Amino acid sequence: MESKVSESGLNVTLTIRLLMHGKEVGSIIGKKGETVKKMREESGARINISEGNCPERIVTITGPTDAIFKAFAMIAYKFEEDIINSMSNSPATSKPPVTLRLVVPASQCGSLIGKGGSKIKEIRESTGAQVQVAGDMLPNSTERAVTISGTPDAIIQCVKQICVVMLESPPKGATIPYRPKPASTPVIFSGGQAYTIQGQYAIPHPDLTKLHQLAMQQTPFTPLGQTTPAFPGMDANPQAGTHELTIPNDLIGCIIGRQGTKINEIRQMSGAQIKIANAMEGSAERQISITGSLASISLAQYLINARLTSEVTGMGTL
Repeated sequence: MESKVSESGLNVTLTIRLLMHGKEVGSIIGKKGETVKKMREESGARINISEGNCPERIVTITGPTDAIFKAFAMIAYKFEEDIINSMSNSPATSKPPVTLRLVVPASQCGSLIGKGGSKIKEIRESTGAQVQVAGDMLPNSTERAVTISGTPDAIIQCVKQICVVMLESPPKGATIPYRPKPASTPVIFSGGQAYTIQGQYAIPHPDLTKLHQLAMQQTPFTPLGQTTPAFPGMDANPQAGTHELTIPNDLIGCIIGRQGTKINEIRQMSGAQIKIANAMEGSAERQISITGSLASISLAQYLINARLTSEVTGMGTL
């Protein structure tokens, strides 16, 4: 590896997160974990792989920058080897590029793109790798996917340049890391706790419980000892009501999400009915009405505010 990078005082400890599909993770782990063990030993980097039963997994690489580059090189070459092996059985003649997906806090993506796209253009031109920064944040997080593809060497050079940018402009504010979801699991709220169903068991879910409790605290009328019904939506609480919100037109998209994914997520998590009024001519705002029990209304409000906050803070750099 070249030592050019460490001359600029870059040899510090860094953490890089990669998003991989199950098949790619299998290739990195290897038989009985032999491949990942070898990568850890030879690179000197810590390589952690998030828990199983998800279609996507997060691979976290931590260590001094030179150890990270070694680990990256090993992963890129391993993927190249997999591509060559899969081609020997297929009629395809052109070799597809190696592709890696980094997960980067949205607050750093502005620096990575640069004014008018200048930085990302410079990285593409100097490394020969393709670099794409996703427009949307990954679900329930303030992180975005950055996809790099090219030859292993181009990818390694590209990762070096991205590391420089990330060290020069640290993330602003709190980052909510992306956690891949297991193949969709229903959520149950009961007794102020949130549970996800895995197999036949209800597993307490601390993140959702926190959201739920925050929402309960924001409701002036709900005694904290009151338990909410077990299923959101099947709400037996007589204290049902409707709450109106006004949202600027230019922010409504981040609440609705692509093809309504975000608003459906908020409906599911809160158990409230949420209706968004059509845009009125000449008006810069849209009306949202939330109907349900007090707890579900306040949880929906909390989730909508969280979306708005992450949109405003996450996109502020672009």
